[in-house]
Amino acid sequence: MATVLSIDGGGVRGIIQGTILGTLESKLQELDGPNARIADYFDVIAGTSTGGLVATMLTAPAANNRPIYAAKDIPNFYIEHSPKIFPESNRNAFAGTITSLFGGPKYDGEYLKSLIEELLGNITLSQTLTNVVIPSFDIKRLQPVIFTTRNVDGNQNLPATIRLSDVCLSTSAAPTYLPPHYFETTDAKAGKLYTFNLIDGGIAANNPTMTALTHISKQILLGQFENVNVGPMESNKMLVLSLGAGGAKQEEKYNARDSATWGSLSWLFNNGATPLIDFYGDASTDMVDIHVSTIFKSFSNEQNYLRIQDDNLAGDASSLDIATTKNMQTLMQIGQSLLKKPVSRVDLETGKSVPIAGGGTNEEALARFAKLLSDERKFRQTK
Repeated sequence: MATVLSIDGGGVRGIIQGTILGTLESKLQELDGPNARIADYFDVIAGTSTGGLVATMLTAPAANNRPIYAAKDIPNFYIEHSPKIFPESNRNAFAGTITSLFGGPKYDGEYLKSLIEELLGNITLSQTLTNVVIPSFDIKRLQPVIFTTRNVDGNQNLPATIRLSDVCLSTSAAPTYLPPHYFETTDAKAGKLYTFNLIDGGIAANNPTMTALTHISKQILLGQFENVNVGPMESNKMLVLSLGAGGAKQEEKYNARDSATWGSLSWLFNNGATPLIDFYGDASTDMVDIHVSTIFKSFSNEQNYLRIQDDNLAGDASSLDIATTKNMQTLMQIGQSLLKKPVSRVDLETGKSVPIAGGGTNEEALARFAKLLSDERKFRQTK
């Protein structure tokens, strides 16, 4: 089977996904030993925004050619660095609005830039330990740019010299929160100069699951997918794990009566929230889940698509950038609680996520996925 891991965008809420990934990796280690890493088991790891950072941590090679981070260490990475990426002094609602209107984004991004560049150095996109798919959006050309290890994105063939640090800074450049990222690189063979003016991949695909499946289909059509014999979008031969960063659907933060009086400013900033960004992010996230669920249901293979998402976030926990110790501890607890909740799947009639009868908990589903991933890897090694 073709194996896919997809990680949504969500700012500091990446702590939730890191907690779940730590559990998955521990279950793989129970089966295959303490040196097992998530990158060993997935043909494609896709990530948008904060999910792109997580995907990079799981796949960028350290000096020993193993991932720079074990999955269990990702939550601590967020806890250590998020308060400096999103300093509390910049979150004052009035000051943040004035800054965003007249003086750039809420955060200058300097700490994130220095952190990512120090962590990744000159590691290039072509060096990841498995294939990554990381979306961004070029505001000059008004089109998505999908960074992939195999340099195939449907828009252009990207040079192998692109640095992972530039990819990470591009996919995480959330409008109003962090500045757009400009970089350029030259194709050594063709001598062609590439320039990029990029913002957060969530503009294009906050949930990158469909992007990952499309990428695999392109590889198959181009004869580049050597591991398995799979037809494009043939879901009965795909194993897909999709991790959301949580949402606030039950909180009902907005309504038509209030928003009918909003001007342009209120659509961008409203009581410390960013309505337009919330709407675009949640809409694309759910549409992708509906599309992918439909594909797998059409092949009567729904059990091979696992989406883990908590739609019941509220208050600070639903924010992208509140990096207080209290909120980050809450996010870790949410991730741990989510593992104990029943497996859910989107109802294609209502669009709402509902528990699956007899589906067990998310943790039990991860254990089942870990066994399938382990068996697939052993089969390939034997073959």
